[in-house]
Amino acid sequence: MANVKLSIIYYSSTGTIHGMAERLQQAGEKAGAEVRLRQVAELAPQEAIASNAAWSQHFDRTKDEPKATADDIVWADAVLFGSPTRYGNVASQLKQFLDTLGPQWAQGQLADKAYAGFTASQTAHGGQESTLLALYNTIHHFGGILVTPGYTDPLKFADGNPYGVSHVTGPSNDAPLTDAETAALDHMAQRIVSVAAKLKN
Repeated sequence: MANVKLSIIYYSSTGTIHGMAERLQQAGEKAGAEVRLRQVAELAPQEAIASNAAWSQHFDRTKDEPKATADDIVWADAVLFGSPTRYGNVASQLKQFLDTLGPQWAQGQLADKAYAGFTASQTAHGGQESTLLALYNTIHHFGGILVTPGYTDPLKFADGNPYGVSHVTGPSNDAPLTDAETAALDHMAQRIVSVAAKLKN
């Protein structure tokens, strides 16, 4: 099987998406991929971050981690994008990163790669599907190949999201990932690595 390069590029304010990204990294490496885990830069003003203890703590904890660059996508054969739901849409921090990729898009450097996404919201119907579908608008413009999980494994009937993987954080915004969700994350990473290997071959 071809050596697959997988980039996991995400935005996380309080740590939920960060935890999902780390699980995907582990599953991608277990599937044989070389993995880059990259958080996009924070854009929110300091006073907004300071107003939320969990946000402030996560910012401090991850501020020195490597930040995503255009090269992380150009380098990759497969890309997993993660964003919390913001009014049923992609968080502005990830969207701003995507919006800087015009030069690479114009040169066709973002095309013909495998892409999928993951997200989280506080409530069960808080815009998870619309966030992933909005994210995929960008992938269509890239000429990317969507490799969403669909219902390609019975475990998808437990987590129930064919568009990617999503998590409900609950009223306190701190519910841990369930076994169904970690299984779904593992499956998505394995699937995208497998399909990307076939594309490379």
